Amino acid sequence: MSKSKLEYIWLDGYTPTQTLRSKTKIVKDFSGKLEDCPMWAFDGSSTQQAPGGSSDCQLKPVAIFPDPDRKNGYLVMCEVLDSFGKPHASNGRATISADDDDFWFGFEQEYFLWDLSTNKPLGFPESGYPAPQGPYYCSVGAGRAYGREIVEEHLDLCIDAGINVEGINAEVAAGQWEFQIFAKGAKEAGDQVWVARYLLERTAEKYGIAVNWHCKPVLGDWNGSGMHCNFSNSLLRNAGNKETYDLVCESFRGVIAEHIAVYGADNHLRLTGLHETQAIDQFSYGVSDRGASIRIPIATVENGWKGWLEDRRPNSAADPYQVAGRIIETVSSVKVSA
Repeated sequence: MSKSKLEYIWLDGYTPTQTLRSKTKIVKDFSGKLEDCPMWAFDGSSTQQAPGGSSDCQLKPVAIFPDPDRKNGYLVMCEVLDSFGKPHASNGRATISADDDDFWFGFEQEYFLWDLSTNKPLGFPESGYPAPQGPYYCSVGAGRAYGREIVEEHLDLCIDAGINVEGINAEVAAGQWEFQIFAKGAKEAGDQVWVARYLLERTAEKYGIAVNWHCKPVLGDWNGSGMHCNFSNSLLRNAGNKETYDLVCESFRGVIAEHIAVYGADNHLRLTGLHETQAIDQFSYGVSDRGASIRIPIATVENGWKGWLEDRRPNSAADPYQVAGRIIETVSSVKVSA
């Protein structure tokens, strides 16, 4: 008889930004398959998801990954259900109304490694600031790249867990990094981003370092943190003309508020029109334009207008489930005549 450790991972009910919660379940002779993960429960009164007098919330397993950092371990991403078995109000995954493999998503997850002893990004001095941003992006070497050991360990864990991580790089500000996740389907993309976030939190925890997901943790002349969302469907991958791309981009113009509502809290601090952003209440798009709301990658144009788009507005703390679901809703509204 063998015993496995199943780490059940879910999102709590804190607003405006949810955080990750998890706990371990020991299962005998576990098959390693999602369908053999039992339902479980937790105290929702401790996570802002239920009152104390009726505190049970249920955990519905929706994705499973091997846990390379634990012996006989698995990472089990869960949806939260209420005590009646209905999707909880905090369950962003359940709000995705349409989901299939036709929509592909690539999330560029930025974040700051945070020194708890100084309450500043890793690499910032106790008083004052480091040299202005410029030398840190895709940097190498002491004095420019801070926390690489954490980032490299996290990358290996993601690969070993079967998460489709596509790369990492140091970002524009000191102590700021990024990893990229690609998946087909909104739910699968969200599952992978959240589990990758979980693994990063757990890895940094071992080093006594926190992960700061806030979109603008350092005010002033420093880049904020985004979660740029690259997306495509059959229409974009096979368009073959600029007119179709214009139609898709224009479909976002009338729903600015709807997108900003699910693109992360405090985004007004980041989307100022500076630091490679468009202002939060404006909409623009352009080829290779990182100051636009939506960037049309040069690779899409060079491929004969067959490719993808990048929505640069989602921030680092946004829920990828809700971001992907909203993009699907908008793009699906586009009607192209034959």
